[in-house]
Amino acid sequence: MSTPGAAPTLAAERTHLAWRRTAIGLTGGGVAAAHLLQEFLGAAAWSLAATALVVALALTVVSHRRHVADGALPPGGRLVTASALGVVVIGVAAVAFVVLRGR
Repeated sequence: MSTPGAAPTLAAERTHLAWRRTAIGLTGGGVAAAHLLQEFLGAAAWSLAATALVVALALTVVSHRRHVADGALPPGGRLVTASALGVVVIGVAAVAFVVLRGR
């Protein structure tokens, strides 16, 4: 960990950019899934996009806070947990759709 006021390290910058890419991908995937499922689920399909957007915003905010603080925030693991739970919710909804649609 570097001293307060020092420039962020390249590793911290790469991590921050990786979380931003993850948030962008999650948002894009949620919108794409909602667009594809809209025909079958109607407006309810957009709840998937909303869930993806909420998780992506949480990832972006926490990643930015960590980057600005230069990693000085305690490593609670909430960022990984939030992203994993969001992806699980979206995945369960997609599996439920496939199973229910097949009947």
